[in-house]
Amino acid sequence: MGSTSNNGVRFEIRRYRPTDKQGVADTILPIQREEFGIPITAEDQPDLAAIEAFYQTGKGDFWVAVTGEDGSPTGEGKVIGTIALKDIGDHQAALRKMFVAAPYRGRALGVAARLLETLLAAARQRGLRRIYLGTTAKFLAAHRFYEKHGFTEVTPDALPASFPRMAVDTKFYTIELG
Repeated sequence: MGSTSNNGVRFEIRRYRPTDKQGVADTILPIQREEFGIPITAEDQPDLAAIEAFYQTGKGDFWVAVTGEDGSPTGEGKVIGTIALKDIGDHQAALRKMFVAAPYRGRALGVAARLLETLLAAARQRGLRRIYLGTTAKFLAAHRFYEKHGFTEVTPDALPASFPRMAVDTKFYTIELG
């Protein structure tokens, strides 16, 4: 997917590989638990143990943002961000597991925007028409980010039955992919 260098930070967005498993957990879990105080473990998220089987099937996928550390090539670097597309049928998908480690957030670096652009481009290319997502009331910056990128809030009853709801999700969004 190419490398980017912004503000001296070089990162790449690419498809998840099995060797990324620990890096994905090491990125997601501290954000959920420490930053947002959600009492959740890896065991509470079985999709993290089976990313290929859960996300990389049908029209779904999983991407990571990686940065080179200590001279390593970016392709084998540290996972700094994640985003997943879960195929839920009927040309629809769920956006899941969008996380960016705190030191790599913000418009200047653009990691979150690049992750989302990658997902949306792939979704369009794969013929998906609509994407849904769920988030918690605590992720205020995420709400602004999704709204800025064309997502609109929907009520829980507007979600398709196949949408994989998490118990912690209280706010839902959708985007049409025309």
